[in-house]
Amino acid sequence: MREKQNHWQRVEAVIKWANMSTNYFARYIGLARGENLYQIKRGNNGISLDVADRIVTKFPQIDKLWLLTGEGQMFSDSRLRGAQIPFYNVDVEQSIARLGELESTVSLMAQPAGDCDLAMRYEGHAMGDRIPAGSVVLLQSADPESIIPGKEYVIITQKIVTLRIVRTAEQEGCLRLVAGDRRRFDDIVLPLSEIEALYKVKGILIINS
Repeated sequence: MREKQNHWQRVEAVIKWANMSTNYFARYIGLARGENLYQIKRGNNGISLDVADRIVTKFPQIDKLWLLTGEGQMFSDSRLRGAQIPFYNVDVEQSIARLGELESTVSLMAQPAGDCDLAMRYEGHAMGDRIPAGSVVLLQSADPESIIPGKEYVIITQKIVTLRIVRTAEQEGCLRLVAGDRRRFDDIVLPLSEIEALYKVKGILIINS
């Protein structure tokens, strides 16, 4: 079960969403100085009802119950919430085969991505510029029979775990796994029967360092 954010993490989430510094945010909600918020950051204080009221007065999109208790979601308006996607801060190709052993500690909100089951980092290089190393991929569990040629999938077999573009193969009952960077990475021909699990890439978050 995902652990709830602590008091400061919830305030910090609002500050980052508002794209403000802590001191500016404090002044914006009517606090005389940022020390009130820094006391929450240090763990000395929780979020008081007064601070919560000040925040939701300036930002009515924020859910007051979530702010005070961590229950529910950050946004009171369902149109702003987006999908809550468990994020595992590990490499998808190295870790997704042991998903049952992992625990997600945070969630991503990505409304345009639709229904997703989880998100992980992609640290490989086979996809080239199409999915740069360091990106976060949003994944949805899929059935091999529902594969759409030309789309990206994470394919899990007993021998390999890879993220590739899936295309039809000349051999009956097989798929052709194509890299984004075909100059450096060869195609893989894979029998459908060898697929143990499959995840469709529903979205890509490219992280600019």
